[in-house]
Amino acid sequence: MAHPPSTQAPRTPVAAPDPAPPAAPVTGARPAPAARRGGWATARERVRAAATTEPGRLWIIGTVVALLVVAFGAVTAWQVTDRAAAADDVVSRSQPLSADAASIYRSLADADTAAASGFLAGAKEPRAVRVRYEADIATASRLLVKAAANTTGASDSGRAIASLNEQLPVYNGLIEQARANNRQGFPVGGAYLRYANEQMTKHLLPAAQDLYEAETGRLYDDYDQAETWPYAALAVGAVALGALFWAQRRTYRRTNRVLNHGLLAGTAASAVVLLWLVAGHAVAAADLSDSRTHGQESLKVLNDARINSLQARANENLTLVARGAVLTEDGKEDKYDADYKAEMKELVDQLGSAGDLADDSAGRTPVEEARGSVTEWRQRHDQAHRTDTDGDYEGALEQVIGASGSTGQSFDRVDAALEKAIGHEQREFTRAASDGRGALTGLPLGAAVLAVLGAAAAGVGVSRRLAEYR
Repeated sequence: MAHPPSTQAPRTPVAAPDPAPPAAPVTGARPAPAARRGGWATARERVRAAATTEPGRLWIIGTVVALLVVAFGAVTAWQVTDRAAAADDVVSRSQPLSADAASIYRSLADADTAAASGFLAGAKEPRAVRVRYEADIATASRLLVKAAANTTGASDSGRAIASLNEQLPVYNGLIEQARANNRQGFPVGGAYLRYANEQMTKHLLPAAQDLYEAETGRLYDDYDQAETWPYAALAVGAVALGALFWAQRRTYRRTNRVLNHGLLAGTAASAVVLLWLVAGHAVAAADLSDSRTHGQESLKVLNDARINSLQARANENLTLVARGAVLTEDGKEDKYDADYKAEMKELVDQLGSAGDLADDSAGRTPVEEARGSVTEWRQRHDQAHRTDTDGDYEGALEQVIGASGSTGQSFDRVDAALEKAIGHEQREFTRAASDGRGALTGLPLGAAVLAVLGAAAAGVGVSRRLAEYR
């Protein structure tokens, strides 16, 4: 039996749901930026990446070696320039100022001596003595102006100069009062002279001593600065040479090439700078030390000796001017005679030290002459003192200021011998200190030039190795 085919409605395909509409953008919202690396971190990564390859390692080695050589030259130039400037100050500034301060002290002491000598001569003061006094005052005034131009008012030197400028006119006025009264025969002239000497010994000479010590202190500071070894330059130089040797050894071990001409040239330039630095500074320090020991120290002792001789002469004259009117604190002896004896004792000791410091016959001979004249001076003084004690004032006066066989003649011989010795030691100082300064001449510029050339050579040597990898 046949059945009719079944009829089914065709299946309608199910449509896919429409996609959801995109969400509207949120106003003001921005995507988070990627984290940025710092410049140093990036540089470190690049260096680390470069160090993993042989060309990168060579580039780093060449850069470090070149920088070390340049740093060595720069530090050497800086430190040597500083020491050369200090050595130049020793020769051209601080020592001349110290010598000027000593001359101020000596001129003041000599003026006091000349004033007392002129007073003892009576109403008719010898013209030579008057000229000597005026020359001493003029010299002290001129050197004070020079010293003031090279110092500040707040410094020790400035305060000493201010005190001297204040007291010097007062002293000069008292001396003129003493002269005026002495010419008229008034006894009060002696009182003015003693008061002037008191101003000199209590105010002027101490201020001059302070000035001398301050300027000498500046001189020794310059000495210390000039003689100090440039340790920083030596340390950087040793590191630079060590790096250059290591770089060459590394190249040899990796390539079996004995020499790298660029690195070898850089090593040679650095070695020359280091040897020049050591030798130049050693010579400079030795010459400066010689100028200090056999020049400046001798000058200091001789200047002190000359000042003591001048003060002793002034007190010897004042012994006759005061005629026992001024006693020591215990009232047992004449103050001026006691001061004379103390200063002569110091003078003998200083001449002994000066003889020990003199390093040649030209320096020792005048010191020995001064010692012999001091012995003669003391003997003549004792004789004059006995004559005065016996009541013969005129006889004692002749033995002190007379034209022949007097203590004044002995003093003049001592002063002339000391002046000769000072001149010799000043020349010795100038020669040795100038040699020390000259040993550093050209080193700063030479170190800088050689360092640049050495760094360039090392860079060329490394670049030749880098070219093999291209």
